[in-house]
Amino acid sequence: MTIKRLFDIPQHALENYPKADMFVTKYNGEWKKTSTQEFIYEANKISRGLLKLGIKPGDKIALITTNSRTEWAIMDLGLSQIGVVSVPVYPSISAEDYEFIFTNAEIKYCFLSDKSLLDKVMKVKHNIPSLQGIFTFDAITGAANWREILDLGEDDSTQMEVEDLAKAINPDDIATIIYTSGTTGKPKGVILTHENIVSNVLGSVPRIPKKKSLDYKDTRVLSFLPICHIFERMLFYLFQYNGFSIHFAESIEKMGENVKEVKPHYMSVVPRLVEKVYDKIYATGSSAGGLKQKIFFWALDLIQKKKTVSKPSGLKEIIADKLVFKKWREGLGGEIITLVSGSAALSTRLNLMFQNAGIPILEGYGLTETSPVISVNSFGKMKVGTVGHPLDNLKVKIQEDGEITVKGPSVFKGYFNNEQQTKETFTDDGYFKTGDIGHIDGEGFLQITDRKKEMFKTSGGKYIAPQTIENLAKASKFIEQIMVVGDGEKMPTALVQPDFEFAKKWAMRNNLNIGTTPKEIASSTELKERIKKEMDDINQNLGSWEQIKRIELTPEIWSIEAGLLTPTLKLKRKAIKEKFIDLYNKMYEHHA
Repeated sequence: MTIKRLFDIPQHALENYPKADMFVTKYNGEWKKTSTQEFIYEANKISRGLLKLGIKPGDKIALITTNSRTEWAIMDLGLSQIGVVSVPVYPSISAEDYEFIFTNAEIKYCFLSDKSLLDKVMKVKHNIPSLQGIFTFDAITGAANWREILDLGEDDSTQMEVEDLAKAINPDDIATIIYTSGTTGKPKGVILTHENIVSNVLGSVPRIPKKKSLDYKDTRVLSFLPICHIFERMLFYLFQYNGFSIHFAESIEKMGENVKEVKPHYMSVVPRLVEKVYDKIYATGSSAGGLKQKIFFWALDLIQKKKTVSKPSGLKEIIADKLVFKKWREGLGGEIITLVSGSAALSTRLNLMFQNAGIPILEGYGLTETSPVISVNSFGKMKVGTVGHPLDNLKVKIQEDGEITVKGPSVFKGYFNNEQQTKETFTDDGYFKTGDIGHIDGEGFLQITDRKKEMFKTSGGKYIAPQTIENLAKASKFIEQIMVVGDGEKMPTALVQPDFEFAKKWAMRNNLNIGTTPKEIASSTELKERIKKEMDDINQNLGSWEQIKRIELTPEIWSIEAGLLTPTLKLKRKAIKEKFIDLYNKMYEHHA
């Protein structure tokens, strides 16, 4: 069959890869499987139930889940095959953002996972005129449950209506509107059609390696990134297309446990997660004591000297692999074929280290507006430090100022209810402006150098690319988060959120009293001096105009809840600067 619309993918999976465990979610400590057949059967019930409620093609329904789960997948299919537009929303955004999105998209019904999300939506429900009802996946006293819709659709005599509606859906009909959480301003609704996402899935399939010896029936994926994010969602369809089982992780906190239970072959990650995994490995290895500790540092030293990716060769590397790196792989379940990394730039140092430890990472690049993949590395064509070759069905053009622009079937049609912004985001000849700066090297690999919006000029007219400096700095154990600032100032400086736990251990080892609370630790002069020393080392790799000569430590953790990080853990630069404006002024000795 030809796949043209999102709901064609499960049909393709049923015909070619039917399985007992298409989706697996943990409920009350037990993994519960849903077969391909059951998945389609339940989704048909949802479609029929919604039609009985009076839902029509083109209506919009919001889906929110704290952690991804099978119900989300069933809803997604149930909506898409009757032409209903799904509006997936991040669980971590504020009630005000919910109000804005629901009102802007004219949401009719909302399906959400649990009590805390229900409370958040209830806060603003009375301000949203279009909202007719809220259904929950968990059983909550006093709340309408999604099972009511399944029950409404139990009678299959109206299945013909579902099939007729499905037949009438064109590839260029709207499938979903995804509101980007943007690092600035109000969320924008990105309109994606069936063709946008399907063309991206099909264009990405050849880049994801398959193991010949591994039957599809035994291939497992662990999914833990928010499924409302287009990166995880596109892969969710791609894995269905390949017939892989998708296990939804319980939460980021339970990742370590779930990895051991599922032993996944594929996982998608964001760079922050790779950094956290490495920090954990490092903390374990460096505190092992005695011979174990010596072996860990010896192996680490060996692997860090490698500038290219290669299998262990020579006696030293083989011993290091057996004694140290095999344990790294076991920590990720022991069966990983590849991790797929997206959403932000991954540090080249970490990427090389993981690859040489036998944990391949395919780094890619894209935006919500491009459904999302523009380019991605593959096993056949890989270059660490780049985001791979553009997909074969896309055209990438680097504009004169270095901005990456793209054209092709996976590029979105526009922003919902916002013609002005849509117009501004395309070039005259129809290329989408990504807002990223980069170049394509002689071998066709795309390399991102910075976000156009995040680059700034010092008062001396020199351009600073903050991300490059920040990625170098985050390699330090002392630095959990860092933001390089200095737009219009005479030099760049940095706000640093120390790794408070690591700082405490360091202080204990050195018999220093730096306090225990983030506030006390951030005001420690010894810690500040030590982090300055780290920055001095980093400055060796930077041009004189880029060097960070002054830093200030922030007295609290930068989090999504505090409004300082986006749901995909990117820095909200404006919010961070505003929050710590006194520290910023101190670095530049501005006096109000």
